Amino acid sequence: MKSITIEGQLRTETGKKATRQLRSQDLVPGVIYGGEKEISFAAPSLAFKTLVYTPDFQRAVINLNGNTYNCILKDLQFDKVTDKLIHIDLLELVEGKRVIADIPIKFVGAAKGVKEGGHLIIKMKSLKVKSLPKDLKEHIEVDISNLELNGNIRVEDVKEPDYEILNSPRIPVASVVLTRQLKQEEATVAPAAGAAAAPAAGTAAAPVAGTAPAKEEKKK
Repeated sequence: MKSITIEGQLRTETGKKATRQLRSQDLVPGVIYGGEKEISFAAPSLAFKTLVYTPDFQRAVINLNGNTYNCILKDLQFDKVTDKLIHIDLLELVEGKRVIADIPIKFVGAAKGVKEGGHLIIKMKSLKVKSLPKDLKEHIEVDISNLELNGNIRVEDVKEPDYEILNSPRIPVASVVLTRQLKQEEATVAPAAGAAAAPAAGTAAAPVAGTAPAKEEKKK
């Protein structure tokens, strides 16, 4: 699993005033949970860029006053107006202690249903799992090769022996649906079949129920 190193500093003061002062210096306050105690710290906003603005799952090595903490991302807060990162929560990885993490899904293979003209729909990009830190990895591979037209791969179909997957088992992860072109073709088949069943040209149509047949005019 990839990791990035962040140099920060311990926070001795908390509260809104102290937080505003840190942000005015372009520092982002944060908290590390999961260890023996909660640790409040701050680091330059640029230091979090490669951790926050990426779809990759990574480990963050936080250096604070000579101590090192191995962490993963837990939560983020952004300013509602400027969209700048204003707070970060990390989860410390402690050997032998299971953690909950969102692991990205990597789809591999070419779906059978796509080859038949369907369209692949990705419905989930990550799975929430509980795992030991040593078993955490960058992504979970999901093979879609056997995914057929109108078929689904559900959470319960994903097999990862080292993970306890916490998402509801029946939720679809990916599916293959008919494309618009195929739907249009199906729509034109039905009227054509109905026309084939109509009376052949030159044959008399049966009288409509409730009406009398026309009388032949007598010769004078």
